[in-house]
Amino acid sequence: MINETYMSHPWFSATLALVMALLASAGCDASRTTRVSLPSGAVAEVARNGGITIEHRGRTLFATARGRNLTAHAYDTTFQQAVGFYEFVHGADTTTTLDRVSRVEVVGETLELDLASSDGATAEVRIGDGPIADSTRVRFAITGGVVSHASTRVPLRCDSHASYLGFGEQYDGVDHRGESFSLWSQEQGIGRTGNLWLVDGDAHTTYTPMPYFMDARGFGVVVQTSARVLVDLCDTDAKVAFIEVEQAQPVDFVLLHGPTPADVVRQLGDLYGRPRAIPDWAFGPWIGIQGGDQAVRDEAAALDAAMVPYTALWAQDWVGRRSFTTDQVGVKYHWVADATLYPNLAGLIADLHAHVPPVRFLGYANPWVVQPLEHYATMDAASMLIANSTGATYVMASPSLEDGSLPDLTDAVTRAYVGGYVDAMAALGMDGLMCDFGEALPVDSFLDDGSTGWLAHNLYPAMWHSLVRQRFENARPDGDFAVFSRSGWLGTQGSAQIMWVGDQEATFSATDGLPTVIPAMLNLGLSGVPFTTLDVAGFSGGPSTQEVYARWVELAAFTPIMRTHEGLKRALNWNWNGGPGATQAEIDASIAHFRRFARIHQLLAPTFHTLVEEAAATSMPPVRHLVLVFPDDPNVIRIADEFMVGEDLLVAPVVEEGATSRDVYLPPGNWFDVWTGTEQVGGRTIAVRAPIGSPPVFSRGADRTDLRAVP
Repeated sequence: MINETYMSHPWFSATLALVMALLASAGCDASRTTRVSLPSGAVAEVARNGGITIEHRGRTLFATARGRNLTAHAYDTTFQQAVGFYEFVHGADTTTTLDRVSRVEVVGETLELDLASSDGATAEVRIGDGPIADSTRVRFAITGGVVSHASTRVPLRCDSHASYLGFGEQYDGVDHRGESFSLWSQEQGIGRTGNLWLVDGDAHTTYTPMPYFMDARGFGVVVQTSARVLVDLCDTDAKVAFIEVEQAQPVDFVLLHGPTPADVVRQLGDLYGRPRAIPDWAFGPWIGIQGGDQAVRDEAAALDAAMVPYTALWAQDWVGRRSFTTDQVGVKYHWVADATLYPNLAGLIADLHAHVPPVRFLGYANPWVVQPLEHYATMDAASMLIANSTGATYVMASPSLEDGSLPDLTDAVTRAYVGGYVDAMAALGMDGLMCDFGEALPVDSFLDDGSTGWLAHNLYPAMWHSLVRQRFENARPDGDFAVFSRSGWLGTQGSAQIMWVGDQEATFSATDGLPTVIPAMLNLGLSGVPFTTLDVAGFSGGPSTQEVYARWVELAAFTPIMRTHEGLKRALNWNWNGGPGATQAEIDASIAHFRRFARIHQLLAPTFHTLVEEAAATSMPPVRHLVLVFPDDPNVIRIADEFMVGEDLLVAPVVEEGATSRDVYLPPGNWFDVWTGTEQVGGRTIAVRAPIGSPPVFSRGADRTDLRAVP
């Protein structure tokens, strides 16, 4: 019966009919529903069979699929893991369906209902206000009757207009409707064709997945968990989107009301945080250089002589150089300067700072603690490394092909120890660094706070990034630094400063090359990560050609942080000033092309400054999917190869080898080709000439003669 304390509750009269109907005999009308208003303004509708619909301002934000019920799944999971790659295999699945409503009750400001199955399993469902304004929380938790259930699956209605944008960093597109994949932070893979889990990866392996999506109609759905999540987005059943959370964890939805896509991004930032604005010097080109003290000085001199603007040099090999093969160069996993390559790094940095104009210096760090490293023994003896099931240090192969481990960043002593090395980097004068890796915490590892890799794995990148960023914030409280990271999960919005979109192939590969960079940036922006950068021109594979380098430069010039990387095949890759076997004419053309787009990038610096300040306040990304600017245009939803810089500049990079033209969709309005001044009427797709040096760029409402005038 209903507790008398609820007789005066404002929801009572609205809820009474529901309570009576759901507690009536089994012969009552199974289609009967009752609507209950929540304090946030959302309205929850619960059916006799347990179906749930939540609306806000007349729009449906959440609905379980008709004829489908919450299910619990019991199965064994086996896994394989190596250097950040993972493979999970499920055994036989025993499914329990929770299809009976046994209780409905209003408790405080929460609507509670209990579900049951025919074999005695039970589940609690709680609907109430979310953790921020303009949000609603829906929580499904299995409470009994299923022994050691492995996962909980919620079937959501997939109507004809549903779209599924975001899911963190995804490389294969922006609207993921019709796809099925898992969400687990890991290496993106080399090639991404799904052939070999240990190396290749597939279309959805990524460093920074997120159990979150945005519907282009202007609402978002977050699954608050650190567990592995499986999604089936109208793939198996065209009318159902399944969300499944593993490790017997609740399925804890937070619905972001919107009502526009831009509002959803802001609300996601309200929930998980957002980075502070990056310094203005970051809007100048960053040039990647390796080889030691003299190589860095020579690079600065070459850039000056070529009259190429740049504001930063970054050297990943300040910690030392190693060779994978005769033509593949990497770095040593150290946290201190290599005495041979950089015998006086502080002096080098001071000289760069004294350059006119000043040049910033950025380094590199990752959390691997390999056995040849000087402090491995110290950390091992002090139990500062992650543990295996026996409590001993968890030893595994690292990407450097050396055995090692990872610091246990849940332990305060370990954080202080590792943080001391980051402090020393800042004390050298470093202006930031590449904060690499973070996605390799083993599934079967144990941490000091009592957690295991099953639930700590996806959180580990944020632990690493937060430690580095906080140490630089302590050293530079004015925010005059830049740290860029690559892996993450929910919470990356507030823990990382800048994200780079990973280690693409230095090619035009549609699965793992230049074309994948744009959707990665767009999905991160839709997922509340506003500051992104990329490797010009890719990292692995290749070697890069003059053409792919030029097209990568054209794309990067219209992003806030234009940053080059020499790549894995450093000696064979094309660079800003040519490549192996290049003629003088090719070298001259390459320098002129890079110089021009570096100048265009600098011309946009005031725009980027304004957009970055906006992002720090609202999470609105400087590089924007078109739906954020044109929310009422259904034609933009699936576009993943164009983007907006702010509200008025549309960029459609050329990402196909040999292409000298491409189709461009222009939303409604008047648009000016920035290279020719030709005006176009929007609301249609047009064919645009796009030789190297003239990637399609259109300005809305006014011509940009300033961009056209850059020599």
